[in-house]
Amino acid sequence: MFIDSVNLTLSSGHGGAGSVSFRREKHVILGGPDGGDGGDGGDVYFVADNNTHTLAAYKGKKAMRAQNGEAGTGRRMHGKRGEHLELIVPPGTAVLDAETGELLCDLTSEGQRELFLKGGKGGLGNVHFKSSINQAPEYAQKGLEGETREVRLELKLIADVGLVGFPNVGKSTLISTVSNAKPQIANYEFTTLTPKLGLVEVDEYSGFVMADIPGIIEGASEGRGLGVQFLKHVERT
Repeated sequence: MFIDSVNLTLSSGHGGAGSVSFRREKHVILGGPDGGDGGDGGDVYFVADNNTHTLAAYKGKKAMRAQNGEAGTGRRMHGKRGEHLELIVPPGTAVLDAETGELLCDLTSEGQRELFLKGGKGGLGNVHFKSSINQAPEYAQKGLEGETREVRLELKLIADVGLVGFPNVGKSTLISTVSNAKPQIANYEFTTLTPKLGLVEVDEYSGFVMADIPGIIEGASEGRGLGVQFLKHVERT
C-alpha cells in the first residue's frame, strides 16, 4: 500500500525522579544521604532508510513516544535511561508542523539521522543536596517532562526525472521500456494510481532514477480524476 502522508503525535520520554535515601549499614552510624539520580528520558529520532519505500508502517497510529527514564534508588544507583524512539522513513520524507505547515525536518539522504525531540532530564537524588547545615536532606528533584509535538509526515519521492502528463499517453510504457520498473499498463485512464520509480542504466558506470507520476487532467485542482495529491512528488525531480 502506497502511503505518502500521515499525522502523528510524537513525545520524548520524561526524566526519572531522583531518590531520597539514606545509607543504612551495620556498624555505620548516621551514614548520610545516598539517593541516586533519575535516568534521562528517551529521545525521538528520524532515520532515513533506502529499504523503506512508503509511510505505511505508521498508518493507523495516532501517538508514539519514547520510553521514560527510571527513578534513582539508594546506594547512589542511577535510574536507567529511557530507550530512544527511532522512526524509520524513506529518503525524501519531510516532517511538518501539523498546525502551521512549517518544515521542521527534511530527510533527503540515505542514513541521515536527525534528533527531533530531546528527552527530559532525570532528577538529582538527595545526595546532591547535603551541606554543613542540612546533613540529612529529604528532598530530591523530580525528572523534567519530555517534549510533545503534533507533526505531519509527507513523502516526496526523490528522482532525477519525473514524467508528468495526461492519463493514458504512454508514461508507464516509457518507464517500463527504459528502466527496471514494472508498472501496470492497460488501455484505459488512471492505470497508474500511485507514483512508480525506475532505475535507468545509461552505461556500466552511470544511470538515473525516473518517476512515473499518476496522470493529471483538467480540473484536477477541483478534485477531478486523482486530483493533485501526487504533485508533491514532482518537487524533488
